[in-house]
Amino acid sequence: MQLNETIKQINADGLMPPRGKYSHVTIARGTAYISGQLPVNSEGQPVTSESFAVQAKQTLSNLDACLASAGLKRTSLVQVRVYLTDMSNWKEFDEIYGEWIGSHRPARAVAGVNALNHAAALEMEATAVVD
Repeated sequence: MQLNETIKQINADGLMPPRGKYSHVTIARGTAYISGQLPVNSEGQPVTSESFAVQAKQTLSNLDACLASAGLKRTSLVQVRVYLTDMSNWKEFDEIYGEWIGSHRPARAVAGVNALNHAAALEMEATAVVD
């Protein structure tokens, strides 16, 4: 069997199909790689004119949709990467994230960046273990 035969690509139900050349989730060798999720609603419209909290919750909802499409849960996450265009939103993000993630504690990185697509305030990507 060739390596690419063991790679599965999934696009999440409830999310617009990617407009670029990528999949929402790629699974390889027991690991799920979730592409960067932005605050974009199920119709594919950015919600970037909304508050930071609304953008963060939409992004987390999109991450949930990706996990569900792969048959995974938040407790499957082993690493989460967060990109913020304004680090002053860090505390608010951490509170929203804490409510979302519960007692599970995957590794996490948060980086400040200059800009994101659609002028979003944040983007998140993640890695999860597939049982």
